[in-house]
Amino acid sequence: ASINMLRLAGSYVTYGPPNLKTVRELVYKRGFASVNKQRIPITDNKVISDVLGEKGLTCMEDVIHEIFTVGKNFKAANRFFWPFKMAAAKGGMPKKRLHFIEGGQYGDREEYINALVRRMN
Repeated sequence: ASINMLRLAGSYVTYGPPNLKTVRELVYKRGFASVNKQRIPITDNKVISDVLGEKGLTCMEDVIHEIFTVGKNFKAANRFFWPFKMAAAKGGMPKKRLHFIEGGQYGDREEYINALVRRMN
């Protein structure tokens, strides 16, 4: 189902599998919890253990590991986070209308997604 949704939105988004370092940096810098439909800053592990403690996720590293490995509690960990608010990429984004393979921006970037996320973080 996710692949079909990416195909529909493929000419409007860029995507790829991030590495663990990128996921960790993104969660620590831009991660906010969604608790009772409110955006809560994650200041300590108590926020995580209160919401996800029954799933066995008690600290930030547990949640990062669960998201990166797509473990059995991935859905709960994913819903725990408020959507990330990314900044515009430093240096701009030339040729936005072309596919990444053609020298543009949208489509599957594979391992090159890490550089883009670091420019936007």
